[in-house]
Amino acid sequence: MNYFDLVSALEKNRLFVFSLRDVDNLFPEEKLKTVKNGLSRWTVSGRFRKIRRNLYEFVKPGTESDIPDLYVANKIYAPSYISLETALSVYDLIPDIAAQVTSMTTLTTRRFTNSHGSFIYRSCRKRVFTGYKLMRYEGCKILIADREKALADFVYFSIRRVESLNYDEERFNKMILKKLNWTKVLRYAGLFNEKTVRALKNLKSWGKC
Repeated sequence: MNYFDLVSALEKNRLFVFSLRDVDNLFPEEKLKTVKNGLSRWTVSGRFRKIRRNLYEFVKPGTESDIPDLYVANKIYAPSYISLETALSVYDLIPDIAAQVTSMTTLTTRRFTNSHGSFIYRSCRKRVFTGYKLMRYEGCKILIADREKALADFVYFSIRRVESLNYDEERFNKMILKKLNWTKVLRYAGLFNEKTVRALKNLKSWGKC
């Protein structure tokens, strides 16, 4: 396996961010030690950028990375899907753009920081890990919560920190709130607990949905 063969295979399979396992699958005839040594050498020379252990991105000479942070988030810690503040911002349910990318995972809660920014992963039970879809975002396919699940996820974690939410301070977009499928919202909320259901019913009333 040489550098140009690897780049060609990565581009053909649209692996903008790739793992050691991905390379091993693309070149099964190569010894793992050879693959590791090659990746290490090309990372030192600046041809690849290391995002975290055994996870890399291809760097085109003379250019900055144009890989979306949301795509990177899916790759850093899996299984996971984009949700919470980041998803609400994508759907214009809140006006702010979060300083970090927020996701849900069935793994331990973690935070990562790299050249792409900060990434936060909130842990949830397996039965709650649902309500997400594959969506094209800035030229890449990402796993992201649908609008209703993103809202349920956000409210659940928000009311764990405070007794009740101030919906005016959160600046929810009432026009979009009214377009949500509230049957789905409350069904997702029920996967968490009754407190989350009550909080979302109150939000529904506040938004006159």
